[in-house]
Amino acid sequence: MAVNSPLPVAADLLPVAGIQLGFAEAGMKKPNRKDLLVLLLAPTATVAGVFTTNRFCAAPVQVSKAHLEGLHMSAGPIRALLINTGNANAGTGDAGLAAANATCAALAELLQCEASQILPFSTGVILEPLPVDRLVAGLPQVIANLQTDNWYAAAEAIMTTDTQPKAASATVSINGRTVTMTGISKGAGMIKPNMATMLGYLALDAKVAQPVLDHLVKQAADKSFNCITIDGDTSTNDSFMLIATGASEVEINEIDTPEYRVLAKAVTDLSQKLAHMIIRDGEGATKFMTIAVEEGRDVEECRKIAYSIAHSPLVKTAFFASDPNLGRILAVIGYAGVGDLDVSKLNLYLDDVWVVKNGGRNPDYREEDGQRVMQQSEITIRVKLARGEAEATVWTCDLSHDYVSINADYRS
Repeated sequence: MAVNSPLPVAADLLPVAGIQLGFAEAGMKKPNRKDLLVLLLAPTATVAGVFTTNRFCAAPVQVSKAHLEGLHMSAGPIRALLINTGNANAGTGDAGLAAANATCAALAELLQCEASQILPFSTGVILEPLPVDRLVAGLPQVIANLQTDNWYAAAEAIMTTDTQPKAASATVSINGRTVTMTGISKGAGMIKPNMATMLGYLALDAKVAQPVLDHLVKQAADKSFNCITIDGDTSTNDSFMLIATGASEVEINEIDTPEYRVLAKAVTDLSQKLAHMIIRDGEGATKFMTIAVEEGRDVEECRKIAYSIAHSPLVKTAFFASDPNLGRILAVIGYAGVGDLDVSKLNLYLDDVWVVKNGGRNPDYREEDGQRVMQQSEITIRVKLARGEAEATVWTCDLSHDYVSINADYRS
């Protein structure tokens, strides 16, 4: 059960002009579940993405990156995104690349476009061959039910160990004209900054120039999906795609403009919401934790400390047990890799409770106050370094018995 994250309401998910979504039950791994999805884009659309930094990146990641990088040489713009669950097509070598390319070719034939205009994505079990025949057999059903209002079903179609679909919409006014945006994401384990076993797709109906969209997707990812971690494992298939369909009258061609800043904030806010849904639905999670490191010398050292706290099994299991064993946090800060940190100036807060004052236990701290906060389902850990004005925030969850069970049983 996701932490304080109600199910999306299908009627609240706004259609985005210039994009249609179709899904199928192709039996990629298990029968009777949605596991194949296509996002069909208008010819006016621009597409940008960021991908996993894992050197063992999956075949579909390699193909998608190549198709995006070759846009200026291709037969035309990206026309569709093809997503399957149940099989990651990772660790599959040349055969995996051939399979990913074959799926692009099959969809391109149905859409009467070039294979280079298709972006493939996969998520699921690593080191197993992609069942291309099942995927291709499911494509006619996908095409048959393409609709603009299939966002909820699309969110269901990309789930793996997720307990619920993740989707949200927003609108923003730019020069008196409305821009509509809707996004979906998936992920519950193998989540670490620099993307994770997560997929995210966010579409908006503005017309955005390719260089601007390339900048925006990185900016939004750095403040959302690259600030979440569940278990410290970076997966092989991570992808976050931003799609501007060009169907509205709003047009943004420059970064240094008020219009871009308004759009960027809206896209980032929605991306953060989708990223938070992943953490709230972390495998076995019972608590949603915000880790804010402030007064650092630079953002890099703030993130280094925040991630160290968020990745520590000892810290995460203490929060699962609601045990205010907060000395574990100090130990993590100490080994985070900030060599010249003056711990005598450090202060630590647990929500409203001042735990550590100038490097030692706050004389006014009472364990029952820490216990009170630890019982909550949402907790903020705030670290003040007294070194400067930089800050960074990371979101994570606790580590429970269920996390072990879910991952032990994943392939069965």
